[in-house]
Amino acid sequence: MFELKILSPFAAAHQLREYEGGCEQLHGHNWKIEVRVCGEDLEDNGLLIDFRLIKTATKTALDLLDHKFLNDLDAFKTINPSSENIARYIVHFLSRELNSERGRVSMVTAWESDTACASYTEG
Repeated sequence: MFELKILSPFAAAHQLREYEGGCEQLHGHNWKIEVRVCGEDLEDNGLLIDFRLIKTATKTALDLLDHKFLNDLDAFKTINPSSENIARYIVHFLSRELNSERGRVSMVTAWESDTACASYTEG
């Protein structure tokens, strides 16, 4: 099994609903999004998928989030814009764009700081 990984940043603000603590207040993060794509068979050129395709699809997803108040976005109107839900949102977005018979999005990790992150993978 081959696994590719890219890292992409975005910045946004959010508030966690029904949370007791500072994160219930409006605050922001400079997230780092880690995208992993896996597959077993390489193309004739020795690539699983061109990194450029992964980066382009990820940029499209993150442009929808970057410098936004996440709570105002349709995707997070009824669910908290937590790192967990952000990772799941990006997996679903990228899966529609990238999944094929050759490879699939295996995991997205949303790093909200250098020491805290949440990952999501389709089970």
